[in-house]
Amino acid sequence: MSANRPIKVIAVTGGKGGVGKTNMSVNLSVALAELNRRVVLMDADLGLANVDVLLGLQARYTIADVLDGSKTLRDVLLNGPGGVKVVPASSGVQQMTALSPQEHAALIYAFNELSEQMDVLVIDTAAGISDTVVSFVRAAQEAIIVVCDEPSSITDAYALIKILNVDHGVFRFRVIANMTRSNQEGINLFNKLNAVCERFLDASLQYLGNVPFDENVRKAVQKRQPLIQFAPRSKAANAVRAMAQKIDQWPVQASARGHLEFFLERLLTADVSGY
Repeated sequence: MSANRPIKVIAVTGGKGGVGKTNMSVNLSVALAELNRRVVLMDADLGLANVDVLLGLQARYTIADVLDGSKTLRDVLLNGPGGVKVVPASSGVQQMTALSPQEHAALIYAFNELSEQMDVLVIDTAAGISDTVVSFVRAAQEAIIVVCDEPSSITDAYALIKILNVDHGVFRFRVIANMTRSNQEGINLFNKLNAVCERFLDASLQYLGNVPFDENVRKAVQKRQPLIQFAPRSKAANAVRAMAQKIDQWPVQASARGHLEFFLERLLTADVSGY
């Protein structure tokens, strides 16, 4: 296997809050780790961190310490469940919500020092359509959009897709329907979003699947555990595992796309003979 083996970089986003985006990021990360992938989960909600809270982890240092130069990314890494490494964000630090383009670039480049330690980077973005969200999604290879059965979820997801597509040339989006009451509801949600995107945008949406509403999700959050460890045989956990297996099969991007992205140096020198 090549030392320059490309790394799969996945941004999990959703337009609005409350759709279960962070829960999805956490559980997909643990499910990918179960497939023997070395996974790093980045909390990219830079001013309102919640990945460490969700997992009951104590973050001594955060991304804020990396940006001010006092710590490296290695210094702030936390050991999460199932072997997942977590890069925690800061909470209640307002200046972290409005980073300059230079600070964004510095943070994205900082991940190069971890490139030998991971196969997959999962980025849990903030809610909304801020420059921060757009910057991280654009720097990833894959954008997963989480939606649920609320009109504002669909409209906000569309708004995010539109900005990424029209202004930043992102063409491919994967969609997860969360907290569904049936498989058909998930398909209907995807079709609703896809119909609008097909009509107005030059974007390709692909349906990754649905996660059924499951009371175990709330219980797992209360226990500060990932759902797939708290209730490993639950319907929702099975759904997440099935999606992680699909994600694991996605081909890894092995060439640069001409803008700022994670592990750019590695892409520029990639030898994909190991694939």
